[in-house]
Amino acid sequence: MKFNILNTEIRVSYLIVCAAALSLTANLFKGFVCCVFAVIIHESGHILAMYCMKSPPQKITVSLFQISIDDAGRNERSTRRNMIIIFFGPFANFICFIIFYLLYLVYGVPTEMTAAANLSVGLFNMLPVLSLDGGQMLFLTLNCFLSAKKSETVVNILTFIIIFPLAAAGFIILFQSKYNFSLLFVCVYLIFCLVCKDSRCY
Repeated sequence: MKFNILNTEIRVSYLIVCAAALSLTANLFKGFVCCVFAVIIHESGHILAMYCMKSPPQKITVSLFQISIDDAGRNERSTRRNMIIIFFGPFANFICFIIFYLLYLVYGVPTEMTAAANLSVGLFNMLPVLSLDGGQMLFLTLNCFLSAKKSETVVNILTFIIIFPLAAAGFIILFQSKYNFSLLFVCVYLIFCLVCKDSRCY
């Protein structure tokens, strides 16, 4: 499915619809919607910052495993502007967490799952892993003092240090819950990105 909004091409995979239908039949639809909503909020933070910087994305691709933003103007912007754009993803999640958690605490609105999903997505993306926002910000920071190659090497080492404990935790959660393989799946995805040298932003 393909359409345009504000001169930005948006492609949406039909696998998302299939995943929603599958989660509905497995009685996991509420959790699926909360996670998808948190991811959309996260990417919207990046996109909003890009429009504020007058550097809108050329294309946005929504697939089953990721939302990819085609940012051709990244190399033309300053490091500070790129840092702001990268940080706005987790920042949007943290703002939503505060809003939905306050709604739950003050008014009793059942938004605790949405709040938890936004907090999880925001914190997870702040990890210093090269394919995540935290890794991208660390890379840009190190690049102010080191060469790009050395900066990437440092972030890759940190990525390996972080991924393996996460993978071990994923195995433990899988064996205890018998069905929750989400953390293990994310670790496999991050390892795949590292092996394939996928250091994309956003």
